[in-house]
Amino acid sequence: MTSSKLVEQFLKHQRLAIIASLIGVTAIAWCYLIILAVGMNEMMAAPISDMAHLKPWTTVDAALMFLMWTVMMIGMMVPSVSPTILLYARVFQKRAKNERVFVPTGAFLGGYLTIWTGFSAVATLLQWGLEQAALLSPMMVSTSPLLGGLILIAAGIYQLTPYKSACLQHCRSPVDFLSNNWRSGTWGALIMGLEHGIYCLGCCWALMVLLFVVGVMNLLGIAAIAIFVLLEKVTRFGKLINRIGALLLTLLGITIMATA
Repeated sequence: MTSSKLVEQFLKHQRLAIIASLIGVTAIAWCYLIILAVGMNEMMAAPISDMAHLKPWTTVDAALMFLMWTVMMIGMMVPSVSPTILLYARVFQKRAKNERVFVPTGAFLGGYLTIWTGFSAVATLLQWGLEQAALLSPMMVSTSPLLGGLILIAAGIYQLTPYKSACLQHCRSPVDFLSNNWRSGTWGALIMGLEHGIYCLGCCWALMVLLFVVGVMNLLGIAAIAIFVLLEKVTRFGKLINRIGALLLTLLGITIMATA
């Protein structure tokens, strides 16, 4: 076998390993969420007092909630960022020739997930505040039609803002993002991942807040939001899906508030 064929085979194996890693990370995250949701449903089947629900969180409670949000963001967002990750790996291979791409690609993904880990910390604090204000049920669903309606309307309106459109454009154009923001080396990959994560957060944060309406551990709701994010980012109909989502969210929010 010639050296060129060996190099080609080596690069192909690296791409397959990255794809397998992305699938594996997503699968592990979803398995964790499924196990957690099943356990929570069983726990809620037993009698529980409102006072027990409203008790102050311990450090362990806060850490577990933060872990739950972080794993949830990994399961929801890795599929939609995978095309960008794979494109980065391909570009890096072309630029760096025979260098291994695992470390810089991992750094890119790590930077991206760092942003969503920060969001998870904020979401954990928001969940704590809503629970202490008795605005969240033990199943982590909004107990206030007014709050739920306002969240839906706000998310629908945000879908149509210029900031959302700009962030969505960056997410939908990984070629442009990489060509305009390329940095060499592992540290450069980390910075690029952070930058892409910021755009992605700007694009999707309002959709993630919808989890307080559909249920933070509602697996169907989590899957629906994740699929919407994926379709909005990677399909040719992304802009149309964005507009339809905005209309539906706004109408649903108005309906909930009107019928409360």
